[in-house]
Amino acid sequence: MFQRIITFSISNPLIIGLGVIGLIIWGIVSLQSLPIDAVPDITNNQVQVVTRSPALAPQEVEKLITTPVELTMASIPGIHELRSISRFGLSVVTIVFDDDVDVYWARAQVDQRLVEIQREIPASAGIPMLAPVTTGLGEIYQYVLRAAPGYEDRYDLATLRTLQDWIVRRRLLGTPGVADVSSFGGYLRQLEIAIDPFRLRSSQIDIDQVITALEKNNASSGGAYIEHESGVRFIRTEGIARSVADVEEIVIRHSAGSAPILVRDVATVRDGHAIRYGAMTYDSSSEAVGGIVLMLKGANSSEVITNVKQRIDEIRRSLPEGVIIEPFLDRTRLVNKAISTVSTNLIEGALIVIFVLVLLLGNMRAGIIVASVIPLSMLFAVGMMSLFGVSGNLMSLGALDFGLIVDGAVIIVEAVMHALTSRQALGQDGAMIVREASVKIRRSAAFGEVIIMIVYVPILALVGIEGKMFRPMAQTVIFAIAGAFLLSTTYVPMMSSLLLKPGLRTWPIADRIMDFIGRLYEPVQRFTLRRMPLIISLTLGAFAAAIALFLSMGGEFVPQLDEGDFAVEMRLATGQSLTASIERAQQAAGILTSRFPEVERVIGKIGTSEIPLDPMPMESGDLIIVLKDKHEWTSAHSREELASVMQRALEEIPGTTFSFQQPIQMRFNELMTGARQDVVVKIFGEDLDS
Repeated sequence: MFQRIITFSISNPLIIGLGVIGLIIWGIVSLQSLPIDAVPDITNNQVQVVTRSPALAPQEVEKLITTPVELTMASIPGIHELRSISRFGLSVVTIVFDDDVDVYWARAQVDQRLVEIQREIPASAGIPMLAPVTTGLGEIYQYVLRAAPGYEDRYDLATLRTLQDWIVRRRLLGTPGVADVSSFGGYLRQLEIAIDPFRLRSSQIDIDQVITALEKNNASSGGAYIEHESGVRFIRTEGIARSVADVEEIVIRHSAGSAPILVRDVATVRDGHAIRYGAMTYDSSSEAVGGIVLMLKGANSSEVITNVKQRIDEIRRSLPEGVIIEPFLDRTRLVNKAISTVSTNLIEGALIVIFVLVLLLGNMRAGIIVASVIPLSMLFAVGMMSLFGVSGNLMSLGALDFGLIVDGAVIIVEAVMHALTSRQALGQDGAMIVREASVKIRRSAAFGEVIIMIVYVPILALVGIEGKMFRPMAQTVIFAIAGAFLLSTTYVPMMSSLLLKPGLRTWPIADRIMDFIGRLYEPVQRFTLRRMPLIISLTLGAFAAAIALFLSMGGEFVPQLDEGDFAVEMRLATGQSLTASIERAQQAAGILTSRFPEVERVIGKIGTSEIPLDPMPMESGDLIIVLKDKHEWTSAHSREELASVMQRALEEIPGTTFSFQQPIQMRFNELMTGARQDVVVKIFGEDLDS
């Protein structure tokens, strides 16, 4: 088989050349659409059911909402795990499905059962809803909306929240690849009606009548249309209450011969805000309003972030004067940093390999033939990654080894050069010599390449989180080696027949280097052959020592990625108010920004956002510490050292604990296990009060 393929390739250079050009075009096009991210998305396959019930305590939330939801969902096929969180006013049930279950099929099954659940849950307890289709890597862009200096009196937190909900969020929702936008902080404006029980009793009206009047008199309706002269006039009644005065004028009861009783007669109406369960702080000075852009599961993060930034620029121009929209977490920074690291390492590795190849092969043309296999194999791997849905990230691209990729091409080119430089090659047909040399060595080279690919095959059998983390690495390496195998069977013999001719000469320095290496190796080889028992004993001893050292080493699932920023979990004593948490967050931000020049800004996210994918109580919060570039650091030289120094500084704040992590790391831990920390203690029992 190899003989026919090699013969065809040498005899038809035009066809092989067109195939290589097609490979280049395919690889470049695939690269444009290849999903690029910093790390693989290892989030499990899950659907979340969120229910808001502001009036219920955790015990009632668990009994009236969480338990019915869990019991109803338990019968769905393909469920791997079911867990829940019941907090004051909030229930979050997470249903984890097997990895082979389609997420949209799973959401459809959950959505069907939500209809059954609503019959069991009291109407006043809230309505269960599905969380957006997103993952642990979904929080791709986070921003604050704040008043510019000098405009603080014009734009209070309620106004900023209104701008966020009705302008910023609505326009971002139309961005391709965005699953949802979660609002955070500020005050959600509402009209409050404070009923006076004494005035209510004196008017002989009960509270149900007030509620009924408010419901019936706060609606608009239509009455079709009438023809008037040559035109049409549409009939509509407008009864939506838009202000305090509108609500005050609503009639509760009207009797013949007496004045109507209005809402203002029995109650006080005022502008207010809904009870809030979360807040956002900006440095140590003030509160702010913000948003979290959630990416749709499976979308290309680079494309989505680009689209979001374009939409943010449009929104910024439409905001009123004095309102600033400012990002504080942008995945582009991390992705560019990770991909830049991988690209730098790949380019440096490729240049080293090319230099060594050209130097040791002793011929520029031969070195160029072998070196050209590197980018062509990369393009083939990129095309296959796009075809099989493998994303480009630090794990998948960082696993490439150019020494393995060019192994087959080096063997073939070296065999061809040896055949062409022999005396028997003089006067013979060069193409025939290349064909015979390539066919002779191709089987041995293929055997080595297959062995390398077989080493990675067991990784493909990994499932769960391990599979999502390491399978892309194995797939990328196999794709690249497979591409190199095809190229060394077709492209390399064809190019060798065109560029390498009989009587080929090599550089003298290459021969001297190889002779020098041979002279060093020859005595070592003689010694090992004469002392085989000693060599075997030393080898077994080294193997045993390596095993002992391996067993005594510490380990972790994967190396931690340096994300460039800190996410600090802040916890106060249970039962502390939201105001107390805000004060502690601003105090911590003041310490960090005043003592550490590495800190660019500190954003505090306290409690729960509008979409509670991260359900925290009011006494907890996250401080997002945005750091400057590492070359500007002065307080520490490493991320771990800086975290330790900051931890000691924050110990000055009494009654508060701080735990340093990173944004993506924290989000992954919470989504996969339900807890943020690496070590968690769960308490089980029949009487939790004891």
